[in-house]
Amino acid sequence: MPRIEIREGDWATLGAAAGEIRRAVFIEEQQVPLEEEWDGRDPDCRHFLAIADGRPVGTARLLPDAHIGRVAVLAEARGLGIGAALMRAAIEAARRHGHPTVALAAQTHALAFYENLGFQAFGDEFLDAGIPHRNMQLPLRG
Repeated sequence: MPRIEIREGDWATLGAAAGEIRRAVFIEEQQVPLEEEWDGRDPDCRHFLAIADGRPVGTARLLPDAHIGRVAVLAEARGLGIGAALMRAAIEAARRHGHPTVALAAQTHALAFYENLGFQAFGDEFLDAGIPHRNMQLPLRG
């Protein structure tokens, strides 16, 4: 089991490594169009970078409105708890900033992953970048 470290920071600090992970997972593996992946919102977000044995292997971002997105783990690092560690860091950052809930749009194949973290799906399934998604939320208070 690799030693996993989660770093939190801004896009200027973590963007090069985070962007490379997102390119590999979303653009290459999932065929998300470039213009949909690079939405211009990264400078306004908190970013999280997972480092396993000294190598960047996963990323996520927290938007100012407490939406978590762009959760990505390199294929060779999946199944090691990295996605859950990234999510816990993003949820904790939202809590620190006083948000009452966090939300995300989950790819439907990952619904169980987010449900295991306490998220609940709501609304109808929809397509984002040609991939089926559902909205989910997690209350942070009460």
